[in-house]
Amino acid sequence: MTTTGALATPATPAAAATAAGSVPVTAVFVRLKLSLLRNGLKGSSKRKAAWISSLVLALVVGFFVTLGLAMLHGNAHAGTVVVLLAAILALAWTVMPLFFPGGDETLDPSRLVMLPLRPRPLVRALLASSLVGIGPLFTLCLAVGSVLAVARGGAGIAAALVAVPLLLLGCVTLARAVATANVRLLTSRKGRDLALLSGLLIAVGAQLVNFASQRLFQSGGLAQLEPAEAVVRWLPPATAVGMVDSASEGAYGVAAAQLALTVGALALLLWFWERSLTKLMVTPDGSTIAAAKPEKERGAGGFWSLLPAGRTGAAMQRTLRYTVRDPKTKSAFVTALAIGLIVPVFNALQGTGSIYLACFGAGMLGVQMYNQFGQDTSAFWMVAQTISTRRDAYVELRARAAALALVTVPYTVFVTAVTAALVGNWSGFPAALGLALALLGAMLCTGAIASGRFPYSIPSDGAFKNAAPGQGGLAWMSVFGGMLASALLCAPVIALTIWLNVADHQDVSWLLLPLGAAWGALATWSGLRLSAPTVARRLPEILASVSKG
Repeated sequence: MTTTGALATPATPAAAATAAGSVPVTAVFVRLKLSLLRNGLKGSSKRKAAWISSLVLALVVGFFVTLGLAMLHGNAHAGTVVVLLAAILALAWTVMPLFFPGGDETLDPSRLVMLPLRPRPLVRALLASSLVGIGPLFTLCLAVGSVLAVARGGAGIAAALVAVPLLLLGCVTLARAVATANVRLLTSRKGRDLALLSGLLIAVGAQLVNFASQRLFQSGGLAQLEPAEAVVRWLPPATAVGMVDSASEGAYGVAAAQLALTVGALALLLWFWERSLTKLMVTPDGSTIAAAKPEKERGAGGFWSLLPAGRTGAAMQRTLRYTVRDPKTKSAFVTALAIGLIVPVFNALQGTGSIYLACFGAGMLGVQMYNQFGQDTSAFWMVAQTISTRRDAYVELRARAAALALVTVPYTVFVTAVTAALVGNWSGFPAALGLALALLGAMLCTGAIASGRFPYSIPSDGAFKNAAPGQGGLAWMSVFGGMLASALLCAPVIALTIWLNVADHQDVSWLLLPLGAAWGALATWSGLRLSAPTVARRLPEILASVSKG
C-alpha cells in the first residue's frame, strides 16, 4: 500500500529525518497534525467558518459545563454525577470513531504502512497528535470540571492533578485502539453503512435518555443512580474520577486501588493498540489478495416471484433492493422504523401514551415517499430513459408507492397493535388503525406530488448530508410542505375521529377502519394521477436536479 492523501507530502521527508535520528517522531506527528488542521482550512471560507464556529461552541459549552460541575462541589450527589459523566464520556470516545470515521483522516494508520516507523514510537506519536483538536479540548474541560466537583483537601487536590491527564489519555487511547482494531472495517462499505446507521443509534439513544431522565426524576432523583455509580467507579477510565472522590473522603486504600486500576487499564490499552498497529502494518489487505471467485448467480425466485409481472414488479424490486443495499436509503428506512415504534411504546410505558400515537409510525414511513427520484441519485437517468408518456410515469410512481406500502401497511398494523396492548385500549384499535392508514395514504399522495415538483439530489458522501448545496430549500419545501398538506388532506377523517370520541359513539368507531383505509387508498391514487403528468413533462428538469450532487 502506498501513502496517499494529505499525509503523503509532509510525512515522507519527516520520516526520513526521523530515521536518521535528527527529529523526534512525536514532534513530527504533532506538527503534522497542526499542518493538516491549518491546510484543511485554506481555500474554503465555509470550512474555516465551520471549524471556528465549532471551536467557539466547544469552548463556550465547555466553560459553562465546567462551571456547572464546579458548582456541584459539596453536593451529596456530586460524586455520583461526575463518575457517571466520566463513563459516558469514555463511551462516546469509544463509539465515535466507529460512526464517524471520516471526521479525522489521521484515524487511519494504514496510510503510514510504507514509512520506516516502528509500532511503539508510532503509538507515542499518534497519541500525542491525537491530543490536538477540539474533541480533546472539550474533554479536558469536562475532566477539570469533574475533579473540581469532588476534590477536597490536600489528598483530593493531589489526586485531581493526576486524574485529569489520566482521564484524558484514557479516553483518547480508547478511541485510537478501537479505531485501529477496526480500521479495515471503517474503510470498507460495511463501515460506511455503520456510519450512516449512526443516526438510528443517536435517535434511539435520545429516546432512551429522555425515558430514563423522566423515570429518574419521578422515582426519587439522583439517589437512584448510586447503585450504578458504585459499579461504574471501578470501570476505567471513570476510576480516575472515582479516585479523586475516594481520596477526598479519606479512603486512601480505595483511591490507591482505583489509581492502580486506571494506570493498569491505560497500559493494557496501549499494549492492545500497539499489537493492533503491528498487525495492521504487516497484514495484507484486500488490494493485495487475489479476488475471490464470483458468487453464483442467484435465481429470481423466492420473494421476488410474488411481485407483479412487467414494469410494476421490476420497479418494485428495484425500489426494495435500493432500500436494502443503498446505505443512505437503508439508514433512513431503519431509523423511521425504529423511531416510529419507540415513540408510542415509550409513551405507553410512561403512562402518558395514547393509541393514536401509533399514527406516528405511519407518518415516519410516509416521509420515505418524498423525493423518490432523488433517492436514485445520478442512476435515475437509466429510469428516465424508460419514461416517455404519462402512463409510464404513472406506472413508475405506482410501483414505488406499492413497494413502500408493502412494508408500511403491515408495520402500521403491528405498531397499532403493540400500542393498543400496552395502553390497554383494544376497543380503539380499529379507529386508530383507520386514521393511521388514512394518514399513510395522504403522505403517499403528497409524496408523489412533491417528488415530481420538488426533486433534489442526495449526496452519496457524508452521513448527514441529505441535500446537495443550494437545494436545502427544496428539501424543506418538499418534506415539511408535504407533511402540512397531508394533515389537511386527512382533516375530514381526523374530525370524524374526534367527534366520535367526544360524542362517545364508541360502538360505531370501528367504521373508521374501512373508511380510513378507503380514504388512504383514494388519496394515494389521486396523488399518483396528479403527479404523473408533471413527471412526464418535467423529466429533463427532474433529471438535472437529482444529478446535481
